[in-house]
Amino acid sequence: MRKLASLLLLLVSFVTVQAQVANPAKWQTKIEKKSDTEYTVTWDGIIAEGWHMYSQYTPEGGPLPTEFLYNNQEGNYELVGKAKESETKTTFNDVFGVDETYYVGPVKLVQDIKLTNAATENIQVELAYQVCEEMCISQSNLFVYDLKTLTAKEVKNFEELNTTSVDTKSTEDTANNAVATDANNKQEKKGLFTIFFLAFLSGFAALLTPCVFPMIPMTVSFFTKQSKTRAKGIKNAIIYGLSIILIYVVLGTIVTAIFGADSLNALSTNVYFNIIFFVLLVVFATSFLGAFEIMLPNSWANKVDSQADRGGIVGILFMALALAIVSFSCTGPIVGTLLVEAASKGGIAPIVGMLGFSLALALPFMLFAMFPGWLNSMPRSGGWLNTVKVSLGFLELALAFKFLSNADLVLQAHWLEREVFLAIWIAIFGAWALYLLGKIKLPHDSPTESISVGRLFMALVVSIFTIYMIPGLWGAPLKIISGFPPPMTYSESPYGVGGKGGSADAVTIPDGAKLGAHDIIAFTDYEKGMAYAKSVNKPVLLDFTGFACVNCRKMEDYVWSEPAVLGVLKNDIVLISLYVDDKQELPESEQYISETTGKKVKTIGNKWSDFQMKNYHANAQPYYIVLDKDGNRLNEAVGYTPDAEEYKTWLESGINKVK
Repeated sequence: MRKLASLLLLLVSFVTVQAQVANPAKWQTKIEKKSDTEYTVTWDGIIAEGWHMYSQYTPEGGPLPTEFLYNNQEGNYELVGKAKESETKTTFNDVFGVDETYYVGPVKLVQDIKLTNAATENIQVELAYQVCEEMCISQSNLFVYDLKTLTAKEVKNFEELNTTSVDTKSTEDTANNAVATDANNKQEKKGLFTIFFLAFLSGFAALLTPCVFPMIPMTVSFFTKQSKTRAKGIKNAIIYGLSIILIYVVLGTIVTAIFGADSLNALSTNVYFNIIFFVLLVVFATSFLGAFEIMLPNSWANKVDSQADRGGIVGILFMALALAIVSFSCTGPIVGTLLVEAASKGGIAPIVGMLGFSLALALPFMLFAMFPGWLNSMPRSGGWLNTVKVSLGFLELALAFKFLSNADLVLQAHWLEREVFLAIWIAIFGAWALYLLGKIKLPHDSPTESISVGRLFMALVVSIFTIYMIPGLWGAPLKIISGFPPPMTYSESPYGVGGKGGSADAVTIPDGAKLGAHDIIAFTDYEKGMAYAKSVNKPVLLDFTGFACVNCRKMEDYVWSEPAVLGVLKNDIVLISLYVDDKQELPESEQYISETTGKKVKTIGNKWSDFQMKNYHANAQPYYIVLDKDGNRLNEAVGYTPDAEEYKTWLESGINKVK
């Protein structure tokens, strides 16, 4: 028993705290000569754990792709095709509405180059890329390759070539000047706790199905009657419960080990997989609704059951395995759904999900063995168990359309836009409410003259949820189910029925400002924004952001949209949003060499990124600071803060200092 418990602890001890990362990407590079005119340049990059870097094939409108910028104005060489890259995976990003492609594991980039001028002495290239975790950092590294010595050097900027010869030493790992702050794993831990909680609820739901619930008194009675002492019966029942947990946790471990911590994430965003899983869930739902039963071969159960007669811990383990096989028709669809949902989060989520599910499934067997008197208070098996199973069928059917929606979003086919998706969900949950009220009868329902009070309350809850979704057809945000329906931008009426798509005609927009998210007036120039703040005597929210910053959009969509936060942003503060990935070039007279990085600042995005690093010693986005009208900091900076109440409290902590 101790060994079994130790094994369980070992299986769930993988969660580690990720330290702050100052240099998310480090590079080594080399150049090789293939012939008198042909060369191959290779970049090998190590990306810090938890961070990812976007491929050169990530489409426009999404995160920033990797770019190769060659200083080849004289046309001394030409590229032979595009750079070859190491393994990537593609995931649909519902914030940007595009498929983003990023590298898996260490990054390897290979570019073939052919000289057109035999007198060429060196090749100069800037590698520009974006790395993201909870924040995004845009970085670039400048390399010079000596064609005579076949050596490489990383330089601060190409202007160095006027005064410095190329070093013949091979490139070493160099520390970037980028400083990423506030990077932590808080959101990751929240995600795992959420998975555990939902899996636990799913396990409890599986417990209340006709396949599992009747097994509780039978199994507990077996252990108590077959054991010589009550203590022995309790011990055996606890081992039985731990065996159930072990079986499902091992299943989650196997799924993670076979497919890897991240590969299922890529699979879960694949069009074909989502369509296949949609079909499977419809089949599972149809089974739950009573059309047919899904069962594993009886021979499996018989073989496992025969091993259960061996006695001892091994026999009890086989008894637990027999329960898993026999109850598959009820638990299989739930376990399959949980594994896919958990795997889409990556990492150890499948293990955590199976731990939560099996814990809920196993606890009653252990508790009733400890307190057998509780068995008398258990509700009797009956028609209500089928009601639970049918209810799970409705939930499975609703969830199935989420996977079909994923496929439609990836294809951008616009077959299942927001309004259609919501109409389907309203119909499913509406039918479920009618079923609970006894207005719809299904094959395995017991004849009843009345419904129980509990069933009535459940019907009311489902009815309320159904009515709640109806305004979504006309543009209501429906934050309770945010992330399930397609985004507002993926609908027939992005601004809702009758929406005008903005309020530019209703407000006066100051010079240098624009209407940003949720029609908040936002300045995109620091000087103009600060001048306006002085004129209206208000503090400033300095927002370092990016067009391709996923978490910046999440903050705008889910936090800034909260009425309490939105009211502050519209009325109590001046918003200055500085986009560090703005590719618009500065006039030649405004370009300069950064004192912080030594690189040439050529674009508006370079300017604001350099401004952030120089003044606030950070270059991660999103990054928020509250300033007074004279530019003095009023509180500590924060990054990605998905809790709206926490973000509002932080905002007010700065604003109140001015008041």
